[in-house]
Amino acid sequence: MGRGKIVIERIENTTNRQVTFSKRRTGLFKKAKELAILCDAEVGLIVFSSTGRLYDFTNTSMKSVIERYHEAKDHHVIMSATAEAKLWQREAGILRQQLHNLQEHHLQLMGQQLSCLDVKDLQNLENTLEMSLRNIRLKKDQLMTDQIQELNTKGSLLHKENIELYNKFNCIHQENTEIKKKVYGQGVNEHPTDTAVKHRIVNLEDEDVAVNLELSQPQNVESEKSGTPSLGFQLQ
Repeated sequence: MGRGKIVIERIENTTNRQVTFSKRRTGLFKKAKELAILCDAEVGLIVFSSTGRLYDFTNTSMKSVIERYHEAKDHHVIMSATAEAKLWQREAGILRQQLHNLQEHHLQLMGQQLSCLDVKDLQNLENTLEMSLRNIRLKKDQLMTDQIQELNTKGSLLHKENIELYNKFNCIHQENTEIKKKVYGQGVNEHPTDTAVKHRIVNLEDEDVAVNLELSQPQNVESEKSGTPSLGFQLQ
């Protein structure tokens, strides 16, 4: 049977933890020594146990390894900053070149700085302008079509409203006509002396205006003397 997979986690048992530390430290130092011999590498290894005890290994001198480490680290930081600055400078140069190309292309589209172009470049520029002009015309036609459709829709709505108002006007006119027919067909008694009222009725028929009926006191003097009440109509 093969060995089971070891779970990499902290060993809670103190004795087992110390035994494992000793075994693995020995194996780690052995691998470091083999690396230094096989690859001609300068190796420095420092390990502190959980109790604070120091264990180290080096194939040269620990002091020289540490000094070399600090020098290499500082140099790496400087090199990193320099490399980053060069990277941004290169990006800035690329952006400047792209901006210059865009400005030059814009001027060429405006018909300027064409002396450096050959026949093929001029043909490509002409095709680009024709395509742009065609797209602009299509967009303009689409906008005009949309506006015409919107105006037609508004015109249809206004036409419907106009028809509705016309029908309402006809209904009101017909109702007024029927009311006048009913009023004038009742045979209202007129006073012989009241010619102004009669003339007013004729004018109302000619002018086609609304008629207002109100109750008023009778104007006959003989009726007042006899004491018999009577009702009369006054047209205004």
